[in-house]
Amino acid sequence: MSKVDTAWLRMDSPSNLMMIMGVWIIKPGVSYAATCQRIEARLLKYPRFGQKVVLDATGASWVTDTRFDIKRHVLREKLGPSAKNHPQQALQARLAELALQALDSRYPLWDFRLVEHYQGGSALLVRIHHCIADGLALIAVIQSLVDGGHEPPRRQRKSAQGSGWEVAEEWLSHTVIEPFTGAAVKALDLAGDSAAQALGAIGQPKTLLDTLIAKGLSKGKSGSADMAKLAYQVLRDSAALALMPDDSPTRLKGTPGRAKRVAWCQPIPLDEVRAVSKVLHCSINDVLLACVAGAIGEYLKAQGDSVAGKEIRAMVPVNLRPMTQAYQLGNQFGLAPVVLPIGQDNPLARVFEVRRRMNALKGSMQPLLSFAMLAVAGMVVKPAQDAMLSLFSKKTTAVMTNVPGPRDKLTFCGSTLEQALFWVPQSGTVGLGVSILSYGGGVQFGVISDTTLCPEPQAIIDQFEPEFEKLRWLTLMLPWGE
Repeated sequence: MSKVDTAWLRMDSPSNLMMIMGVWIIKPGVSYAATCQRIEARLLKYPRFGQKVVLDATGASWVTDTRFDIKRHVLREKLGPSAKNHPQQALQARLAELALQALDSRYPLWDFRLVEHYQGGSALLVRIHHCIADGLALIAVIQSLVDGGHEPPRRQRKSAQGSGWEVAEEWLSHTVIEPFTGAAVKALDLAGDSAAQALGAIGQPKTLLDTLIAKGLSKGKSGSADMAKLAYQVLRDSAALALMPDDSPTRLKGTPGRAKRVAWCQPIPLDEVRAVSKVLHCSINDVLLACVAGAIGEYLKAQGDSVAGKEIRAMVPVNLRPMTQAYQLGNQFGLAPVVLPIGQDNPLARVFEVRRRMNALKGSMQPLLSFAMLAVAGMVVKPAQDAMLSLFSKKTTAVMTNVPGPRDKLTFCGSTLEQALFWVPQSGTVGLGVSILSYGGGVQFGVISDTTLCPEPQAIIDQFEPEFEKLRWLTLMLPWGE
């Protein structure tokens, strides 16, 4: 197991388990037998899903589970008595319970749970430990499970053309991570495969700087200039990460407890979000992040809290690999801190401020630095790892992901995948996770929260659509041609 994956394996805590969770709403319903057959036939094409984790003195290893049984990993699930009258609330409650039930470490660290009868269809609940793969790599896995899905390639291809990964690459066309990826990947290309390991520790980038300089000299004048620029970015962004100021104090930050809540909203039309972004000369991400900031601000005000002048930090995953290599699984992403202006009441001013902050982060080396930090954390003893990674949780209120799905709805075992939702784990003392997924022409927001810090995440979810509506109407009121 790689050192970064080992770090994720050891990051589990009583308040936060490192599982990526999701749910598919499927209509008409699918049978348990068909679901087992599909998952066994497609998922095990990725060897990692047939392997369990074995710990030893040197770390962790992947070992084939010789007693693998698909019925141990695909289970029937029944919702509580409230499901008859309140099916969505019952499903949310069950997902919240599963968020703090650890996967059985004696077997491969994943499971699917099928609710065969749910609102005229079925619901498929998914849990996959983060040490297996990051969310972006799991896009490739999801693509293989649906009808017409592609198997992982048997060898690495130079191009995605004809490889069956065109759809997966298209999914990432407007993700929040896009502006950050270029500089980090360029640094990896220039400094070599050992760049992340060479960083050593977050406060000691000298080894990487020496590598960049040496590589630059070997490439001549132009290469040396590129290396010098990247070396400066390493120094600048190392300092920025190490010296991050604390978040504004809010009720969303504190010591989490031992219970979770899950909530989501109905989809917002993606075409409307795109139209607003074009009129305001912002990205789709700027619009969505501004809605997140507004929704959190409105929630806090409804609790009687003042948000004037306040802002909170969300850690956002940043991809560090080509999607053509996603089938290799594992974790290859860094984290970028995005500061949300929750105290800005004017929706237009808020979206422009988000745009300014996102533009300022373009070319940042912080994702690569955070990836290096995870690699180092996976090599040290767990108490030292916890101390290293506390840098993020102490300075962060939320973990936030934005993943674009396919424009057209997919099918699974002949039935339509009507809704797809997911949640990424929060680490340390972070108690709030926000997920944004565009799928089938709509955008859905999902929230998972610690009940001690945010007992009713639905109250945040309920603010997303009104925040977008305010922004949409203000956009329509702008003078034509301006």
